[in-house]
Amino acid sequence: MMKQHFPILFFVLLGAALLFSFCQKERFTTNPEDKLAFSTDTLRFDTVFTSLGSATRILKIYNRHKSSIRISKIYLEKGAASRFNLNVDGLPGDEHSNLEIAPNDSMYVFAEVTINPNEPPSSSPFVLNEAIVFETNGNVQSVTLEAFGQNAVYLPSRFGAGSVNGFGCNGGEWVWDDKRPYVIYGVLVIDECTVRIPAGARVYTHGGLAKAIDPATGLSYRYNDGFIAFAGSGKLIVEGTKENPVIFEDDRLEPEFDEEAGQWTGIWLQAGTKGHKIENCIIRNSIIGVRVDSAADLTIRNSQFYNTASSGLIGIHAKITAENCLFYQNTGYSIQLEYGGNYTFNYCTATSYGVDGEAVKMGNVLCLDESCSNFLINTLFARFKNCIFTGSRTDQITLVDRINNPLQFNYKLENCIVKVRDLIKPNAYPDFFDHCKPCLNATNQDVIFVDLNENDFHLDTLKSIANRYAVPIGGITTDLDGKNRDVVQPDAGCYEIEF
Repeated sequence: MMKQHFPILFFVLLGAALLFSFCQKERFTTNPEDKLAFSTDTLRFDTVFTSLGSATRILKIYNRHKSSIRISKIYLEKGAASRFNLNVDGLPGDEHSNLEIAPNDSMYVFAEVTINPNEPPSSSPFVLNEAIVFETNGNVQSVTLEAFGQNAVYLPSRFGAGSVNGFGCNGGEWVWDDKRPYVIYGVLVIDECTVRIPAGARVYTHGGLAKAIDPATGLSYRYNDGFIAFAGSGKLIVEGTKENPVIFEDDRLEPEFDEEAGQWTGIWLQAGTKGHKIENCIIRNSIIGVRVDSAADLTIRNSQFYNTASSGLIGIHAKITAENCLFYQNTGYSIQLEYGGNYTFNYCTATSYGVDGEAVKMGNVLCLDESCSNFLINTLFARFKNCIFTGSRTDQITLVDRINNPLQFNYKLENCIVKVRDLIKPNAYPDFFDHCKPCLNATNQDVIFVDLNENDFHLDTLKSIANRYAVPIGGITTDLDGKNRDVVQPDAGCYEIEF
């Protein structure tokens, strides 16, 4: 009997042993500490397409652990809207589930992008950014996909994100007259060089958060990427025209980003830089429009600053002259003048509707702590003529004078339309209208503009209180639209009514 049943028993035991061995071999780790490793954190398609084409890049996924690992899900961040395609270990498709990698083994992911650079940037942006997302053991990891969709001039380079690069031309000029658009990708610092930007140029900046290491401490920190800085003898000359303005904006031109503030950092004219000029220019969708630091000077004509996440124009102990300029939809102040300086604004319109900041802030102080109990003082000299400063809040002008010395807080507004209430209370600046005369203090019932809902700040032809309220200023004969100013009784603000 024993001899007859021995083979059956033997094979049963052998099968159980093999099954046990198989189960042991295929045991999967569920430890959240066991993550995937990748051959790179960014898969770059460094081809700039000049015609319809595609490119493929390879990503390798590693299991560095002693047990098998199961990837719950691999997918493209933008799903069906993605411009990329995936093939995972020979399996086509942009989403995969329950993929297994043996211990100390790897898997290939092939990513492809197809670009038509002749499509408008709203359909095929300058820089396409996305991520491949991996879900494993409760962890979500990602690898960035980065492709360049348009034939453009990329500065500092197509690999400049998160880096700071200086450009100089030994005191010469660098003219941005290429027919292709310019894309700032990273931080561009201009030193010992005049950058001249002719009419019709388009400058797009790729923003976002970047990480850097402090060399002194070795600690990492994050900063806002995507800005243009001028230092030393660097100089910015923008030469737009009414028909062909120069436009600075973000590189996300899809319709859903058209009015998205804060997508790039802005333009920074650093301390001591001289001779900056901006004419017929539009600066939009940034964190700040332009910042002018101590002892730097800037002249602006016929330009617009709008849709910023902070202030449109910032002067810090600087010298700024502006005429026929429009500031609106700036989440901070439309115009912010700090720590004194020398400022002249003629025929400017600064509004603040639906945002927290005011149209204008000016002061002679630099606060050194949050409560401003410690501060530095510099003389403020500010002149405003034929301007409009209004908005949805009751006060559209903020003044900050810490020492109550008129010689160091010297401001004057003439033929301006303002909106103030609490500012002129006894505990604030009750003498404001001694410095603002003649001025109209607008109310919510007063009509000024054509259509606030559409951000149309042209003057209402029939009812605007700005009609004929200004006085002629020598040398300024046209408005922001290029229309002739009335030679006897012009209108306040950047636009003239044309009857």
